[in-house]
Order: sequence, then structure tokens, then C-alpha cells
Amino acid sequence: MLLVVAAGLTLGYISGENLRSRDGDKHLIYVYPETTEAALLAQIGEHYDFLLQPLFALHAKYMHLTTPEHPFIKTGCYELSPVMSDRELVRMFRSGRQVPVKLRVRGVRTQAQLSRHLADQLMIDSAAIASRLQDSAYMSTFGLSVPEALCLFIPDTYEVWWNMSADDLFARMHREYKTFWTEKRLAKCKQMGLTPQQVVTLASIVEEETAKDVDKPLVAGLYLNRLRRGMLLQADPTVKFAVGDFTLRRILNTHLKTDSPYNTYRYKGLPPGPIRIPTGKTVDFTLNYTPSDYLYMCASPALDGTHRFTGSYAQHMRNAREYQRELNKRGIKR
Repeated sequence: MLLVVAAGLTLGYISGENLRSRDGDKHLIYVYPETTEAALLAQIGEHYDFLLQPLFALHAKYMHLTTPEHPFIKTGCYELSPVMSDRELVRMFRSGRQVPVKLRVRGVRTQAQLSRHLADQLMIDSAAIASRLQDSAYMSTFGLSVPEALCLFIPDTYEVWWNMSADDLFARMHREYKTFWTEKRLAKCKQMGLTPQQVVTLASIVEEETAKDVDKPLVAGLYLNRLRRGMLLQADPTVKFAVGDFTLRRILNTHLKTDSPYNTYRYKGLPPGPIRIPTGKTVDFTLNYTPSDYLYMCASPALDGTHRFTGSYAQHMRNAREYQRELNKRGIKR
């Protein structure tokens, strides 16, 4: 009898502080669909020490952390306190009391990159994201074509559940998309004669053309001038996208021959979709473009990311020759 009482007192005492973080901080634990109790303990053991690990096993057994019918722990991202009792720990996993994670959507260039980028932050498999991006019927439910799929994703940081489904992810991004496209922004699209998707596509070109915010409204205005005149856009970033080499510094004649709807040296108008996910800031620079007579631009020979703008083809060719001379001087061949 005394042994039973002693054991009960020991269990009650130690279970109050059985788990301690080695560095005194909180830590996140990620539970996947087939995580067993042993795998869970191994992950916890990377940051925590159990004063008496058998006591956790005892609590897990009698509190039914897992059952023969459900041998795996509930999926999710769980935040463990610096000090926890076994009961707290088991109760948290049993109830699925997880914490949201920060999902960072950034300006990737391709659907494949986007799928990997999102899957790296969530429990979702990248193939599940990629298959939806490539499904025309699925994307049409959001009012988008497959080439326009990147338009759905507005770069920002969102709080989401780590174990959300692929469909829940797309539904959340659609809500954010509708929030971003306010009546004011939609009115500006209409004034420009473009759809929101076309504005995003134009913004993606603008963002690839320059990292200088001061130049972005000018670049947007220049391309609008070319569109309205029925001219080829002749945007170098679209050629890089068509070729699949984003490191190119020099666009050669062989690149310009690439047969792709994204090659704006061969096909008039905007590409069928964005060549990257532009930031909301760049979209707004595009919506609030600077009116001008500019039809041509060339990277500055200073190679500082700025451009020289002109409405004269002759002046443009002088700018281009000066830029090419600087590339040759620096030994930049591609």
C-alpha cells in the first residue's frame, strides 16, 4: 500500500515538471500523418529532456494518446513550453491543439518553384500543389487560366495551419486575392483597359526589368504605350522566361528566335500569364504608371539597375551601343 501511495505521489510530482527544454525556450514540433509515439519522442528529444521518460509512456498509455484503431498522433504544428507536465503534453497532442505557422509567399518565377516553396513550409506535398496549378478546370473556379495561376498568390506573410489541405490553401489564397483586388484597384484596371490578371502579368515584367522603385511606374507606362500602339513589347525578361535561363545578362539573336508565347520579340501583346509573382507594391506601381511618350528603354551603362528612357529609336540605339560597349569592357558575354 505504501509503495502504491509513494508511486502515486512520485507520479504526481514529477509529471508536473517531467519535460524541460535544454535552452529554456519554446520549440515547435511537427507531427506528420504517420508519426508514431516513438517518432514523436525522438523529435521531442532533440530539444527536451525527460526527467523520467517511462512516466510519459505511462501517461500516454492511460490517457490513450494512441489506440490500436488510431496508432498515429494527430497531425499539426505544436508549440511546447520550456517546462511541461506529461499530462499537458499528452492532452495537447490528443486534442490536436496546434498553433498557426507563418506562411511566406514570395516572388518566385515558375509554378514548379511556387509548389516547392509552399510545400517547404507546409505539410502539403508539392505534387498536390503543382497538379492543381496545372488543372484548367480547377483554376477556372478562381476565374483564372493555367498560365494565370500565379496571379492567385499575393506575396505576403499569412498565418495558416501547417497541416491545412491543398484545397484549403488555394481557398485561403483566393480570399486574400479578392481582398487585394479592391474596387479602387479594379477601377484602375478598367481605366487601363486591362484585366487584373493582365495587370499582374505586366507588373511581373516590370519587376523583372528593374528593382528600382523610381523606375517602375516609367517602365509600366512605356510598355502600355507599346501595347496601345500595337508594337511588340520586346521585353528581355520574357525571353529569359521563354528560354528558361534567368541568369542571362545579354539577350542574343539565338534567344530571340525561341518559339514561345512568352517571347514578346515574336508575339504581340502580353504573355499568357505572369513571368513571376510580383509584389503588391509593384502591382500598385503598375496601376499608377507614369504617363509619358517613352517607347524605348535600355539598361544604364553604369550597370546600377537604372534605365535610360526615350521616345526616339535613334537615341535608343545610341543608348544600346553604349550599354553593349560597357558589357564588352567588363567581359560580360551572357
